[in-house]
Amino acid sequence: MSASNQKAPNQQASVDASSHSNAAAESSVAEHVENPKRRRLLVQSAAAVGGLGALALAAPMIGSMSPSARAKAAGAPVEADISKLTAGQLLTVEWRGKPVWIVSRTEETLKRLEAETERLSDPDSTVEMQPVYAQNSARSIKPEYLVVIGICTHLGCSPSYRPEIAPPDLGEQWDGGFFCPCHGSKFDMSGRVYAGVPAPYNLEIPPYKYIDDGTIIVGEDAGVAA
Repeated sequence: MSASNQKAPNQQASVDASSHSNAAAESSVAEHVENPKRRRLLVQSAAAVGGLGALALAAPMIGSMSPSARAKAAGAPVEADISKLTAGQLLTVEWRGKPVWIVSRTEETLKRLEAETERLSDPDSTVEMQPVYAQNSARSIKPEYLVVIGICTHLGCSPSYRPEIAPPDLGEQWDGGFFCPCHGSKFDMSGRVYAGVPAPYNLEIPPYKYIDDGTIIVGEDAGVAA
């Protein structure tokens, strides 16, 4: 076989290989142009892989925040600073997703709690809406501070704090307390419900305790979390 004849198959093989490579490239280009669904799938897959990497990096941060979030969701005790609470003021803290009101009551307010109790539905707090240590006219550990859940016992609205005496919209017999604008339920400054209103029970008193004169722990009493 001549040298020229020996080169011919090699040249043909080179041409065939080049043609095949060009065809593959054209096929790939055509696939990307003509098959947008596949292109989107590849992009989405790459994004998913990137997302997994981001999650892996974020995991330590999320893990460090989780215990606090879990504790709040489970109703962990809440600390309230009442050292700057002046007479007549109301402080709100959140416990188990509910507003808890801490009210500083005056001597005049406490005296009114003992008067005209016949207007109340449950003046002696016989229905168990409070811990045993709050089953008194003040419904509290220390008379000057009321700690109460700010949710109406009728349909779960949040009453308004109305400490003023005999305002025009509530009448001359209003001695201060909590008024629910949803359906008109009224509660005195101990959270005791008035007779003849939609709410059936007194406002709920949560478990709580003092750790010093200026600090209350809501959600815990006698060293045990509720």
